[in-house]
Amino acid sequence: MARDPGLEELLREELGDRPGLGEKSMFGGRAFMLNGNLLCGARSDGMLIRLGRGNDGWALALPGVIQMLSGERAMHGWVRATADVYGDDVLRRRLLDGALAYAESLPGK
Repeated sequence: MARDPGLEELLREELGDRPGLGEKSMFGGRAFMLNGNLLCGARSDGMLIRLGRGNDGWALALPGVIQMLSGERAMHGWVRATADVYGDDVLRRRLLDGALAYAESLPGK
């Protein structure tokens, strides 16, 4: 899976310089972490968003958002958004706000 530098930069701009934010290579792309907890990711096939198990139903109801898969295994609590979704400022912000709310509810690592 190839990285998507444009999406990576978009996420950096959107997330800003909040305390505890970090990045590392993961999932065949770039992962963003908050206080050591996975938050979201960027790769060539879309934006990955961690909403937490049971918190992803609203996102999966959006066109262009699907369940994230690891091989053939569904990653409950994670979704993948297509370029049409993350290219929409309102939808991208809504997804990121959901990911931030979940990550902020977790103890730091």
